[in-house]
Amino acid sequence: MSARNILVINCGSSSLKFALVNEAQATFPLQGLAERLGSPEAVVHWQLGDAKESLNLPGADHREILNHVLPLAQEAAGGQLDGIGHRVVHGGEHFTASSLIDANVLEGIRANAQLAPLHNPANLVGIEAAMALFPGLPQVSVFDTAFHQSMPEHAYRYAVPDFLYKEHGVRRYGFHGTSHRYVSKRAAEMMNLPVEDSSWLSAHLGNGCSTCAIVNGESRDTSMGLTPLEGLVMGTRSGDVDPNLHSHLARTLGWSIEQVDRMLNHDSGLKGLSGLSNDMRTLSEARQAGHPGATLAFEVFCYRLAKSLAGMACGLQKLDGLIFTGGIGENSAAVRERTLDHLKLLGFQLDGEANARCTRGVAGEIQVTGSPRVLVVPTNEERQIALDALALLDA
Repeated sequence: MSARNILVINCGSSSLKFALVNEAQATFPLQGLAERLGSPEAVVHWQLGDAKESLNLPGADHREILNHVLPLAQEAAGGQLDGIGHRVVHGGEHFTASSLIDANVLEGIRANAQLAPLHNPANLVGIEAAMALFPGLPQVSVFDTAFHQSMPEHAYRYAVPDFLYKEHGVRRYGFHGTSHRYVSKRAAEMMNLPVEDSSWLSAHLGNGCSTCAIVNGESRDTSMGLTPLEGLVMGTRSGDVDPNLHSHLARTLGWSIEQVDRMLNHDSGLKGLSGLSNDMRTLSEARQAGHPGATLAFEVFCYRLAKSLAGMACGLQKLDGLIFTGGIGENSAAVRERTLDHLKLLGFQLDGEANARCTRGVAGEIQVTGSPRVLVVPTNEERQIALDALALLDA
């Protein structure tokens, strides 16, 4: 049987990321990103083989973009497209694994939109557009939250009145599950350990950030909660703040819930602390030049990350290694070094040369002899989504 091809689609409210994954190829035959959808500046960029191209499509929506992507995907797949995998942010408690999309799955995604109002509706737009355009192709939804459904109740419950959980689903769900699952399996492979007998701390660090405790291939705890705002300092998200901050700002500044919500999600994190940027690369350069805001943002980011990893260790009985992944985790040797400076009580020590070497897609161990293991493992959520789709097609 020839190697199969899965088109992976990740829809945001005004963006659409796509990749063609061939099960036998390490690189993607086709990948691209459409941005600013619905605006006069809508544009799609893609790479087919070694060729990079862009096309301006003023006013284009998700369906129009998919109209352009399909022929590209069919060409890259040699006319043989076997299925489509969709990233869906919130599956609530209903979805504990990836699912073949049918009317019931669509209704479940719709029902969870209140838990992820910025994400699930956009995910649905992409799914419905793809189903209308490719009605004969099997389509699979892969949920960010599904991996964390193995958390024990003492890890996912909030200390709030019981009815809020039982009647309204107020609990910790966690996100980045596809990434944490992929890198923990990959780490076990790299170290020749059985996935079903391995324990990891995982730090997914990008514009969104989260940590996870993973035991025998299952999530035991994670830093994000009901929404992706809980936990670590992120690019523009605050992470943990005093829950009473909302009422404090309402009383002292007259802010509405919407104003506080926007500030915490879009104007905080690295951007808010530094007053400069949400991008760690920009902040690292500014920090080297002595910018006080960039220095503060870097220090708070690393300290809060270390605190979270130390807390996640409560979910483990043993530690086979700490994994760094995501754009910052894979590329910032300085973040890894400073974070582990705060975890000396756990015995972590980095090899400076190995740490500096593991950037730009280079994976490997970066600890000195005698230290608990520290790994840099590039994530590949698109490949994990494709693997889930293929597994469901086989089933």
